Formats: sequence, structure tokens, C-alpha cells
Amino acid sequence: MIESILSIVVALGVLITFHEFGHFFVARCCGVKVLRFSVGFGKPIFRYVGKTGTEYTLAMIPLGGYVRMLDGREGNVPESLKEQAFDNKSVWQRIAIVAAGPIANFILAIIIYALVALMGVQYLVPKVGKILPDSPVSQTQLRSGDELLAINGKPVSSWEDVNLVLADLIGDSGTITVRYQADEKSAKQDKILLNRWMAGKEPKNLIASFGLQPWQPKVEPVIAQVLKDGAAKKAGFQVKDKVIKVDNQPVTDWEQFVQQVQNHPGSSLSVMVDRAGRQVNLTLIPQSVARGKSDVGYAGLAVVPPKWDQGLIREREFGLLQSLVYGADQTWKMVSLTVSSIGKMLHGLISIDNLSGPITIAKVASASAESGLQSFLTFMAYLSVSLGVLNLLPIPVLDGGHLVFFGIEAIRRKPVSERVQGLAYRVGASLLFTLMAVAIFNDIARL
Repeated sequence: MIESILSIVVALGVLITFHEFGHFFVARCCGVKVLRFSVGFGKPIFRYVGKTGTEYTLAMIPLGGYVRMLDGREGNVPESLKEQAFDNKSVWQRIAIVAAGPIANFILAIIIYALVALMGVQYLVPKVGKILPDSPVSQTQLRSGDELLAINGKPVSSWEDVNLVLADLIGDSGTITVRYQADEKSAKQDKILLNRWMAGKEPKNLIASFGLQPWQPKVEPVIAQVLKDGAAKKAGFQVKDKVIKVDNQPVTDWEQFVQQVQNHPGSSLSVMVDRAGRQVNLTLIPQSVARGKSDVGYAGLAVVPPKWDQGLIREREFGLLQSLVYGADQTWKMVSLTVSSIGKMLHGLISIDNLSGPITIAKVASASAESGLQSFLTFMAYLSVSLGVLNLLPIPVLDGGHLVFFGIEAIRRKPVSERVQGLAYRVGASLLFTLMAVAIFNDIARL
């Protein structure tokens, strides 16, 4: 709980501060007086007044922020300060100030991705392990051991690339191509016919839904850890035991043993293990654990991790300029994917169940922090992109809504009436709160 809270506070704190600083910086450049720069909502827990009279505050609820500027629409402005009021600036200056927040988020994403690149990017080659039956990929001649090169014309060099390309295909219909290398000398290309692929479904594992199972080394059934008070501990399992048989059936890899355990919750299993060269018979009664609508068996064992073929693990190193190019490219990919996903959601091709709120964000932030600095930074970069795109949506009360009104003003050469803006803001606020309610409901449902 504490890790989740700290992770989300750090992530959102940095992103919100950068977003609001974008508004603040451009407003100051345009000669607008900034009254307050706040990170968070609610009661301030820290307050500082700068030399220019700007009040800097840190509030208790870290789920947003704002920059309050001098504005004649919010109260009387002294004659001596009218030139510094936001509403007295040209429409193009106002557009620049409002757009600066989302742009700052995109710039931050580029910087974070560039930092990740400077650390060195390690990735797993997309070598196919299995082709799942009755799946889109089963239409091709792709086989176990082949390496994916491109999907729908987009190059893929890692399973992460594959996942991103597949995310962009959700809801699509038509013919796509899959290019792969069957051996070291030649590359092949096959076609796949999609019909509203994954439309309306929650994509829990896009790679498996596409029909692919990544190649993994054979995992020997050798015990690395026996959990205290678990079923395996009670059965007498020890570290370094190697499972040989289960109910007189030979066991050659860890997956076989796991399947046997999961398929027999609460039932007795006769297990033979090799312990320092001698055979030992054990009786295992797996605990019954709820998973979805059914129960599965759980033993409380950890396996010795397998050794990967180093040829499948590749690493790219970047110079400063190359890392910035990488950052910009990754940011553009995430922006395109996010915009495409929102469009498909509006068309009903992507289920609204995929909307996520603060609980899911906190869980992902915590998990990525546990996975290491690179993972956490990558999560922050994508969250920054999402925040930037979200704020550019043409919904009144968001930056995008303000930009729509200012764009209309630039074309008509006169502002939209306050009555129309007020009505639009009320509708926009209702829509935004509805989306937030759906996202939080989805969060709770996932729990």
C-alpha cells in the first residue's frame, strides 16, 4: 500500500508539475501575471510567495494542479495591471499559453525516453515458441522457432514492439501482413485476414490473442524455494529437489508439474523427486485457490530460473543525439497509439471497460517501480503522453476545450459568448466526471 501510494505520488507529482510549469513559463514569457502555481488540490500544506508576487503551493490531493493567472473575467483588475491580464492578451498568445501544458508533457516524455535510451535498452528477440490454434496467426506458415520481423508493415525487434503494433490493430478489419525469418538466410511474408479483431473485448494478452506464445527455454522442474506453511512444505519438499514423476507420469519440465498441481486442487498427488541422487516419494495435496470462476491448485513452490540463450537478448546503446531521436520516436508512437485507441473507443471497437482510474495507475506505478528504474521511467513517460493527449481532447474545462474556443475566436475575430462558454463548460464537466466515475468503477471491478 505504501509503495503504491509513494509511486503514484512521485509519478503524478512530476508530471503535473511539468504540465503546469509549461503554462506558467509561457504565461510569464507573454507578460501575464501569475497569481498562483499549485500542485495538487485542496488545503495547501506548503506555501511560498516569490519576488514577483506569485504564490507557489503544494496541496493535499495530488491528482491535479493549476496555474491561476490575472484575468478580468474573474474579477476587477487594477488599471495599472490590465496589460498583464490573460484576457487582454492576443488570441495567439492565449493559445500558446494553454497549449504549453500538454506540449510540456510531450517534451517530458521525450526526455524520459531519452534517459532510458542512455541507460541502454535491452530487449528480447521476438522468437516464436508456439502457434495457438484457431487464431489469426494460425492462418500463416509461421512456425515455432521463427523470428518476427514486421507486422502490417511495421518493423518489430522485440516483444514490446509486437505488443504495441497489435494494440494498434484492435478493432481493425482487412488484410495485414506478417513478415518473419524462418532461417538465417531467408525471410517470408504471409497474409492474415482480420474481422474487427478484439473489438469490444478487454485485451488482457494481445500476443496470445493474436495466436503467439513467445519462445522460452525449457524450465527444469528443480525447486528453488519452498514457501513456509504451504502445501509443498507440509508434503516434505526441499530446495534442490527435482520432480521426476507425478502419479507415475514422467515430468520433463516445470510447466507439466504446474499443470498437474493446478488441475488437482484439494486432491492427493503422488510425487517422486530426485534428492541428491536418491528417489523420494512425497504426497502433495495442493491448496485450493480461487481464480476467476473456478478453483486451481497451489503448492507454494518456486522454480530455479532457466538460462536464456544470450543470442536472444540484445542491447542497444545510444549517444546523446541518438537517445533524443529515440525519445521523440517513442513519444510519437505512444501519442499515435493513444489517439487511435480513443477514436476506436468512441466507435465502440474498444470496450469502455479498458478505461482506468487512479487505483489501476497506482498498481501499475508500484509494479513498475519494483521492476527497476527503467521500467518506472518508461511507465512515467507513457503516463505523461496520456496526460498530454487527455488534456488536448476538445472537451470544455480541459486545455483542448479552451483551444477550441480560442480557435473559433481566431477565425471569427471575436470571442465566443460567455453564455455559450458557460453552458459548454457545464456539459464538459459533466462528461469528464462521468468518465472519471466509469474509470473508478472499472478499477474497483478489477480488484
